[in-house]
Amino acid sequence: MSDWIGHECGIAAVRLLKPLDYYIEKYGTAMYAVNKLTLLMEKQHNRGQDGAGACAIKLDMPPGEPYIFRTRSADKNPIMAVRNRMVKAFADAREKNPEKMNDGEWVKNNVLFAGELLLGHLRYGTHGAQGESFCHPFLRQNNWMTRNLVVAGNFNLTNNNELFDMLVELGQHPRNKADTVMVLEKMGHFLDEANDFLFRKYRKEGLSRMEITDKIIQELDVIRILKKATRSFDGGYVMCGMIGHGDLFALRDPSGIRPGFYYHDDEIVLIASERPQIQTALNVPVESVKEIEPGHALVVKRTGEVVMKEVNKPLEKTPCSFERIYFSRGTDKDIYQERKNLGRSLVRRVMDTVDYDLENTVFSYIPNTAETAFRGLVEGVKDLVTERTKGQLLQDGGRMSAERIDELLSFQPRVEKLMTKDAKLRTFITADADRNDLVAQVYDTTYGIVKPNDTLVILDDSIVRGTTLRTSILRILDRLGMKKVVIVSSAPQIRYPDCYGIDMSKMKDFIAFEAAVELVRDTGREELLEDIFMSCLDDEEKPMIQAENQVKKLFEPFTADEISKKIAEILTPKGMKAEVEIIYQSIEGLHKACPNHKGDWYFTGNYPTPGGHRVANRSFINFMKKSDARAY
Repeated sequence: MSDWIGHECGIAAVRLLKPLDYYIEKYGTAMYAVNKLTLLMEKQHNRGQDGAGACAIKLDMPPGEPYIFRTRSADKNPIMAVRNRMVKAFADAREKNPEKMNDGEWVKNNVLFAGELLLGHLRYGTHGAQGESFCHPFLRQNNWMTRNLVVAGNFNLTNNNELFDMLVELGQHPRNKADTVMVLEKMGHFLDEANDFLFRKYRKEGLSRMEITDKIIQELDVIRILKKATRSFDGGYVMCGMIGHGDLFALRDPSGIRPGFYYHDDEIVLIASERPQIQTALNVPVESVKEIEPGHALVVKRTGEVVMKEVNKPLEKTPCSFERIYFSRGTDKDIYQERKNLGRSLVRRVMDTVDYDLENTVFSYIPNTAETAFRGLVEGVKDLVTERTKGQLLQDGGRMSAERIDELLSFQPRVEKLMTKDAKLRTFITADADRNDLVAQVYDTTYGIVKPNDTLVILDDSIVRGTTLRTSILRILDRLGMKKVVIVSSAPQIRYPDCYGIDMSKMKDFIAFEAAVELVRDTGREELLEDIFMSCLDDEEKPMIQAENQVKKLFEPFTADEISKKIAEILTPKGMKAEVEIIYQSIEGLHKACPNHKGDWYFTGNYPTPGGHRVANRSFINFMKKSDARAY
């Protein structure tokens, strides 16, 4: 993606179902769980580089012995820092007592992080706050084992203000309105409530306090706690948690917006944000990795029992399509094919744009996440070439010369890698007065391939703000001297903010929104902006459940092609010699390529929750007020 946007976070969890001695004997290491957890984290490093953290819980530790261990890092390489700290605990023990490292009970009792439950997290900070204290997992501590709560997740909640008020009504005094605080304290409150209920129940029956603790461990109903805690949540989420006595859970939002997968056998349970990472970690086939169902929680009880039950009534399933276009790694077999299909679906429109003149058209892409979609585009173009060749051969009726046949059969589309990102220059750039000039040089290009009469087709997987195109890419390409450049986006026009985990909260930053506003003004419809503004203000006064996306009205007077034409006009640098055209994926093409991931609210404005509509309206209000504030 030429425009950088922030990933959602990533989660990883491991639950060992056998004694530690089992893994030492079978796999030759006491670090089996740590290795699997950190491998899952590293394989998902694309989901967040702002920080990382891990927490371990040991089962059945005697009173007075620590049983919860956590480490977090916001260093330059946070995953490695977290792993090194965990590994160091084992290395130190091995150095002092090498003969004891094959004794699972000794390792568990003497080595930090040698637990049966491990939870890891990769952080991308959508609110800009950085530092170790902002890294998951978060810990709510208590002297009672069954009240200790560890939580990490990939989520954004749209109704933090409402949740804050609920906590205040419960008598709490939250330290801020961050969604991580809301989640931890809502879950913690109902965890405490469940503990209190069971304590009172068995106290009336005359059990001792220690006996009651054992009863609570056996009977604590995690599903019931999650139902109570999350019924007011509005947003996209996969949340993982551990309770001090040994229950593990992973919870997914009712619309299935954020992804979550799991695997389990008689040895281990693994949970992760992406499917192929679990396949890699355990070398298991794709069909053995299951999806956590929307609105459900996967619970691994302290006993090792694995269940998945409904927590919130599932809504229409609308998984985030950006996972398929860009965020998730393309090693998933379905995602790989879907990205190729996104490219293939653009073939006819691209060919119409270049008048089917393949002799004078060069195809390329902006590295490197667009490569798979580009392969699909090129394969589709090659199929058209094959059809054309076949038609000419049939039409000739056998009278064509051998030379002409050779010419037809040997023809291939002109495919070149023309742009390369200079990663070293990116790290060299600083926030000084010359920064903009340096940013314009981040991409290098290959000279001497493009001819003056050529049209250059460049595929990008999405055009969000258009900043890099405007300040860098188009200027560099213009030096090649072609007559025309066509920028092709494998994603549709991004018109609305995301509020479920992706850092796209300010509508004014989107080039499609900017283009629509300019078209409104060009066509003398300025009153439309004020009408939408007033409608958004009115919407703020309604209960959230009644929220409607008022910003859709902005785009209704214009076709997608009209907006694309205006985008090309806005992004064309002053003095550029080559003609610029921009082609976007259609909504229909997106859904055909990714049939099972129809979460398209950033393109269509059709949010799966009322909070999404409210965020879109607030974002427009901020635009009209010239405020740079976030909309949630």
